Amino acid sequence: MAERKATVTRNTLETKITVSVNLDGTGKLNVDTGVPFLEHMLDQIARHGLIDLDINAKGDNHIDDHHTVEDIGITLGQAFKEAVGDKKGIQRYGHAYCPLDEALSRVVVDFSGRAGLSMNVEFTRANIGRFDVQLFWEFFQGFVNHAGVTLHIDNLKGFNAHHQAETIFKAFGRALRSSLTIDQRAADMMPSTKGSL
Repeated sequence: MAERKATVTRNTLETKITVSVNLDGTGKLNVDTGVPFLEHMLDQIARHGLIDLDINAKGDNHIDDHHTVEDIGITLGQAFKEAVGDKKGIQRYGHAYCPLDEALSRVVVDFSGRAGLSMNVEFTRANIGRFDVQLFWEFFQGFVNHAGVTLHIDNLKGFNAHHQAETIFKAFGRALRSSLTIDQRAADMMPSTKGSL
């Protein structure tokens, strides 16, 4: 099987970002974004998805974190799209439920080639530390638009906003891991009746 790795760089007037992914990694994370809470969430993706991530971002954080968070989502999506290749043999669909104390979230992903995001989360606070929770939507929207995936995110319960966020990202990592796993019984098959994704 070919290595499922990619490195993508995105440079704009607002951000300079390089993302490297290894979809068949061991969950290693090397990250420097200037957005500490997002880094904590990216660690959940790596650890629970068994995906190696190397993310370096320099953005206009002196304004706020919006551009940096959104552009990391975009660049990460581009890297995933490149790394997954033609998608032959992948499970394609993945889902996970993850709890953290009182919080519980469900994430479902489809590497369909079509971008779609349904995110039903009512955070109990507007900010976690200095992190604006609205930026999670921007991150995931950037990811799905550029990875070409359909993503459903539902926070089912929880009153601690940190726990709500962490269950979402843990479940996202687990759902990615499941969807990207190679099905040995269909290793040379496209997981679609259309013949392409």
